Amino acid sequence: MHIYILGIESSCDDTSAAVLCNNVVLSNCIASQEIHRKFGGVVPELASRAHQQNIIPVIHQALHLSGISKEQLHAVAFTQGPGLLGSLLVGISFAKAFAFGLGIPLLEADHLQAHVLAHFIQNPNTPEKVPAFPFLCLIVSGGHTQIVRVDDYFKMQIIGQTIDDAAGEAFDKAAKIMGLPYPGGPLIDTLATNGNPNAFRFPKPSIPLLNFSFSGLKTSFLYFIRDNLKINPQFIEENKNDLCASLQHTIIQILMEKLQEVVKITGIQRVAVAGGVSANSALRKAMLEKQENAGWEVFIPDFAFTTDNAAMIAVTGYYKYLKNNFGSLKSKPYSRSKL
Repeated sequence: MHIYILGIESSCDDTSAAVLCNNVVLSNCIASQEIHRKFGGVVPELASRAHQQNIIPVIHQALHLSGISKEQLHAVAFTQGPGLLGSLLVGISFAKAFAFGLGIPLLEADHLQAHVLAHFIQNPNTPEKVPAFPFLCLIVSGGHTQIVRVDDYFKMQIIGQTIDDAAGEAFDKAAKIMGLPYPGGPLIDTLATNGNPNAFRFPKPSIPLLNFSFSGLKTSFLYFIRDNLKINPQFIEENKNDLCASLQHTIIQILMEKLQEVVKITGIQRVAVAGGVSANSALRKAMLEKQENAGWEVFIPDFAFTTDNAAMIAVTGYYKYLKNNFGSLKSKPYSRSKL
């Protein structure tokens, strides 16, 4: 049976819509908001207004590219949270009205669950290998850094997480300190390819259990740049590639050391990575090295499904549809994860 799901994602500053046939993606459209660049970060009020402008054109495009009509849809999946409440409200409100008008059910999706379930999205012509249960998933983005044990599509347990800032935020804040435009994480990755990862040393936090911390690293990087600029005003420009490579190396080491510890404790060697930072080339390389040298079975999502996208919302909705786990017109957004 062909089940067509429309997915809507509006948790932050990307407005996205996707159409899936079962777990196969037919279209996945994203409208990014350039207005935040000049502010060096996402401005919530501007984000929600831009979602209002983008949501109808993006959904229209997703339906057009999918080759199906809205009357063929079986359900509408939407991001319920976590995220910016104003942004979430735009997506939820549209999803409710759209589903009500078509007389089809709603499907609630947790944004972080959806990042994990992105590993089950299939492309039409190139079937992807999917992880078997149980597996571990490192969710790493601008707002979250977590290690999750996944026993089923909707049975997930956080076994390690950041106690302060996320890894993606550390990338972006360090980029801002160096005068790089927002979002800085991808630029650091690009510049790091021509730098020496051992040129500078930055401290790694000593955090108990399986948790992370990145606030100290951000502060250390800020003071390091400040002190060296006093000596040499051209310090950043003269060492930009090495600074990016060294910072990136430190962040990836922090992530991989904790992940390695979790693998040792749980005995689970099926390991996935998800979220925006999963697009980072150094993290992908480190994961693949573990697969080659430590026997891990590694799962890395396509670049299209790393950052916030509606395909992951739609595939989450698909598995909820199979369980008859529907939402309602009373669904409310939430800012913190219920994972």
